[in-house]
Amino acid sequence: MQAANSNSGVDTGATNDFITVFVADTMFGLAIDRVHDVFIPAGVTPVPLAPPEIVGLLNLRGRVVTALCLRRRLGLPDREEESQKMAIGLEQGGETFALVVDGVGEVLKLGADTHEPVPINLDSRWRNLSLGVHRLDGRLLVILDVDALLAFGTQRDVAGAA
Repeated sequence: MQAANSNSGVDTGATNDFITVFVADTMFGLAIDRVHDVFIPAGVTPVPLAPPEIVGLLNLRGRVVTALCLRRRLGLPDREEESQKMAIGLEQGGETFALVVDGVGEVLKLGADTHEPVPINLDSRWRNLSLGVHRLDGRLLVILDVDALLAFGTQRDVAGAA
């Protein structure tokens, strides 16, 4: 298998660019065309009665942004230590969100040769939030569906029922 980010000069067809993010020991991919910012979240103000995934609101260059914890959205426990977190700026329906993650990796250009559909044995909490996976030199990159991640309320219920 060829490394995902190697340049061998062989044209394997259409490729997609993904920014890699890390939560716990898992590597996830977000379509680069959905990402607007990568930053360190600071000054997060909690929102009373918000869903548990919403960690609060923050100011990003003069805009009020909803901060969403990817760990909680994926059904994982909060981190025990309060080490540095990163955030990915995403837009959905004219609203800006900050997706809080454990770390941000590199941008990968991946082709169809490494892509596979969502595995049947993928954690059920993640299945409806995923578009597929890429197998990369012993690691699995789970591609996240940004629309499904940011669907809340009745939209989220519909996404979960599909």
